[in-house]
Amino acid sequence: MTKLKITETVLRDAHQSLFATRMKTEEMLPIAEMLDKVGYHSLEMWGGATFDASLRFLNEDPWERLRSIRKVVRNTKLQMLLRGQNLLGYKHYADDVVSEFVRKSIYNGIDIIRIFDALNDLRNLETSVKATLAEGGHAQCALSYTISPAHNIAYYVKKAKDMESLGASSICVKDMSGILTPYVAFDLVTELKKAVKVPIQIHTHYTSGIASMTYLKAIEAGADVVDTAISPLALGTSQPPTEPLVASLKDTPYDTGLDLEVLNEIAEYFRPMKEKHLKSGLIDPKVLGVDAKTLVYQVPGGMLSNLISQLRSQGKEDKFEDVLKEVPMVREDLGFPPLVTPMSQMVGTQAVFNVITGERYKMVPKEIKDYVKGLYGETTVPIHEDIKKKIIGNEESITCRPADLIEPQLQILREEIKEYVEQEEDVLSYALFPQVATSFFKDRWAKKYKIETSLYNEEERTHPV
Repeated sequence: MTKLKITETVLRDAHQSLFATRMKTEEMLPIAEMLDKVGYHSLEMWGGATFDASLRFLNEDPWERLRSIRKVVRNTKLQMLLRGQNLLGYKHYADDVVSEFVRKSIYNGIDIIRIFDALNDLRNLETSVKATLAEGGHAQCALSYTISPAHNIAYYVKKAKDMESLGASSICVKDMSGILTPYVAFDLVTELKKAVKVPIQIHTHYTSGIASMTYLKAIEAGADVVDTAISPLALGTSQPPTEPLVASLKDTPYDTGLDLEVLNEIAEYFRPMKEKHLKSGLIDPKVLGVDAKTLVYQVPGGMLSNLISQLRSQGKEDKFEDVLKEVPMVREDLGFPPLVTPMSQMVGTQAVFNVITGERYKMVPKEIKDYVKGLYGETTVPIHEDIKKKIIGNEESITCRPADLIEPQLQILREEIKEYVEQEEDVLSYALFPQVATSFFKDRWAKKYKIETSLYNEEERTHPV
């Protein structure tokens, strides 16, 4: 038996889960050196929603965040989350954009890229895995974990074997909803360890209240690494807390070797941050508790709050329970997609539409139509023809890898944004979030030359001397 390794999520998934990814780089840097001293397997500090939130809400360059943390964190691997062919956006991008994004991520300081696809369609992982390995990075392929008649241990073992064949450096069981139960985790990890030679990592959320128990059973079965969050930003919709797990494993064959005194210092740094965001309302106390509905409806914590928000905007909050019951039915109709970005948002929105209109699939978002056409990838089980007809009529679905239909985009994007580019990475920011990035670039330009953004003529703009 080997010591358990820990990935700390406080700089990415913890604050993404608890307070909408609003931690600023200036709040991360003072504690970064201390985090580097712990001896973590890795620090997850980039990817997911951090890229979008940095540009959209914090007026920060996400690339500069990565570089700033890399300068301070010299001994611990930096890790990010990547949505395969979707990168950090919500649609598929051309292969040249995906490859360049991966290249620049590693160049700027990322060591480990956790790559997943919402449908577990490995064709959507190919380009990013290949690019990661070509740049000398660690390509961790993630299984998007869900439960359905089609999702069982045999399914995940087969996917894991295929991921290993694809070149995966390690494999993560990504339980975004917090529905992986302890004894299932034991059986799943046991079978994965028999089937593949690469390390196995487990990621879950505390939403349903079972996560720490799940970790203990997964560790007993041979899991190599687990994801935790330092205690002030743990629990609820975040990860299990780091310190209790470290204490529980002390003087056992799985002893992490991490120092609780150092971890306590780190916890003391983050505690006032949590209190501040609780007082400001950025952290909703509801996300800190246990929501057992997750185990019934398999709805991730973030999706629950999104459903409430959608219903509130329509004045239909009384329909919440109806929507919760509709979600699994929509999911079954659509071939049992795992409820992870972007599928969680898409399935949730369709469930809301079905309930509010009183007629199933009377209103269908474009994203759901594209999904049924095969533009997001292959569904776990085929969608019934009657459901297909309701959603896309007589239109044909594709069977090829969706990205094969996308022409190279990089050079076109460079041309579109050339007047704002100050670094090569700007083109990639623009590729992912064109409007948000352009607004950020305008503001950056205005600040640089100390003028009001509204005072320059966009068509005849020249840089002041």
